Amino acid sequence: MMISAPTDYRAAAKAKLPPFLFHYIDGGSYGEHTLRKNTEDLAQIALKQRVLNNMADLSLGTEIFGEKFAMPIALAPVGLTGMYARRGEVQAAKAAENKGLPFTMSTVSVCPIEEVAPAIKRPMWFQLYVLKDRGFMKNVLERAKAAGVTTLVFTVDMPVPGARYRDVHSGMSGPNAAARRMLQAMCHPNWAIDVGLLGKPHDLGNISTYRGEPTQLEDYIGWLGANFDPSISWKDLEWIREFWDGPMVIKGILDQQDAKDAVTFGADGIVVSNHGGRQLDGVLSTAKALPTIADAVKGDLKIFVDSGIRSGLDVVRMLALGADCTLLGRSFIYALAAQGQAGVENLLDLYEKEIRVAMTLTGAKSISDLSQDSLVHLN
Repeated sequence: MMISAPTDYRAAAKAKLPPFLFHYIDGGSYGEHTLRKNTEDLAQIALKQRVLNNMADLSLGTEIFGEKFAMPIALAPVGLTGMYARRGEVQAAKAAENKGLPFTMSTVSVCPIEEVAPAIKRPMWFQLYVLKDRGFMKNVLERAKAAGVTTLVFTVDMPVPGARYRDVHSGMSGPNAAARRMLQAMCHPNWAIDVGLLGKPHDLGNISTYRGEPTQLEDYIGWLGANFDPSISWKDLEWIREFWDGPMVIKGILDQQDAKDAVTFGADGIVVSNHGGRQLDGVLSTAKALPTIADAVKGDLKIFVDSGIRSGLDVVRMLALGADCTLLGRSFIYALAAQGQAGVENLLDLYEKEIRVAMTLTGAKSISDLSQDSLVHLN
């Protein structure tokens, strides 16, 4: 199909992927109301158009934690990225590096740290969950340090997996899931050959390296439920803050007080996120939550935001609402599934063009020029 906009990659991914994988990345929790509100509320943000401002010297670049970004985007951590393209974490990391942006590896990636880090020259970021096995957490942090990881992204909004009904319907989990997935793969031969056969091993690479044996994906959702730790508290993060001497970002903040607590804790950044609408349905969209959080902690730490961002125009809206940088999750996975590394690079090119157009027509010559003044405040 013809790809002319970032959103075109969703349909391309749906055509190529077995349904259990498409719906795993595409779906949300419960009735998926927050999933929809993430995009709907963001689309309602009105920008103030300004003209005749001599925009010849417009710059998209920014610097965060001493790293230069070609534009205010990083690739978010996404579990099982390696199931969407052959050794998908490696392909995505290379694409991000080629476009001057960070790639964030998920705890539950298919490829381990030791496979991805040597494939790129730019230091990658690493995302960590609180798991019941604290020995694994210490081990993976040590391995991340050894691999040159610079920034730790600590996800706090998943003490338990959300109620994701699409996963049962599609075959990602539930009765006869393995047989249903096998049948779906047979009906999608391009994926079955490229990823299913040539993309092995299919396991949780970081966890398998620690355990010394494969951690298979037959019951991935069940494994999450059995190993995530609902007893998590700020106190559990203290030893990680002491151990990790690089920047630490807390991901999963939706409340103003939680943002203030992150500042008190000593975090270097937060991600305003509802996990893409995949955890607690009915919570605020990130477009609604971001402004009050920015009012509370802007300047005290770096503010990232994800959930609902589907275009360069959305990136500009989020920056105007108070973010310092955005994270792309679903958007880059769709592109990766459709066209691999080349798809992610093309997606980022499309984002860059859209950001440049939006900044030109709002009179913002640099990222720092985008603020609440760039918005039309409707009654």
